[in-house]
Amino acid sequence: MSENAEKSRNSPGFQDAARVFVLIPCAGLGARAGLPDVDGVAGRPKQYQPIAGTPMIIHTVEAFRALGANLAGLWLVISPDDTDFEDVFPGFNAEGEHLLRAGGATRAASVRNGLQALLATPGAAKGNDWVLVHDAARCLITPQQIQALISSCRDDAVGGLLAQPLADTLKSERLDEHGVRVSATVDRAGKWLAQTPQMFRIGALLQALAQAEHSGRVVTDESSAMEALGLSPKLVRGSALNLKITYPEDFALAEAILLSRLG
Repeated sequence: MSENAEKSRNSPGFQDAARVFVLIPCAGLGARAGLPDVDGVAGRPKQYQPIAGTPMIIHTVEAFRALGANLAGLWLVISPDDTDFEDVFPGFNAEGEHLLRAGGATRAASVRNGLQALLATPGAAKGNDWVLVHDAARCLITPQQIQALISSCRDDAVGGLLAQPLADTLKSERLDEHGVRVSATVDRAGKWLAQTPQMFRIGALLQALAQAEHSGRVVTDESSAMEALGLSPKLVRGSALNLKITYPEDFALAEAILLSRLG
């Protein structure tokens, strides 16, 4: 590539031919959701629980389906031992949708396995293509929020993530014989709550995750892996409604939000 072409490529507004893929890790057990056992048998993972009459994972996938041709393909990573998915989501595997039984012991491992499969599949993705990694349990994401992230990051040198500025007072904790107590009030200025999707080049993200694993670094999202390479992902303001279903009370809140949208 010539020097002038390279400068043009790195200029604001440059549009390359990179495609946008979606990767949804869906191999977790949802232990914090506190789902009850049924007849002594553990209930299905939280991503398969119904919200407003529809399994959570279907709500999540439908938001990405709504973008249609703007996305090059959707890959969903489940556990190799998953026996529920086909019953819960019989309509999956439409054109451009791929189910991958390659979930790992951690979220990062599931994402890494998914990215490797993306690159290894003939005619699928290339290292310079973009990937949107999204939590299966963020079922309130909207097509508009996804498109806003794509539009904001597509010309960025690093990529970025949806996030929300921290509004609440933030406390650090300490433990004593009476339980958990406040250790200090932490300055909330300039602090954001990370959400998903998170959008990065496939090759760069795979390198970041591999390096994190090699160094023993624990990464809880894709951005933290990229940050460990010395990069600074872009923060794109999301919505407080793009919450991750984590605790029992979150199900009722998510259902109320979904029903309000239908109404």
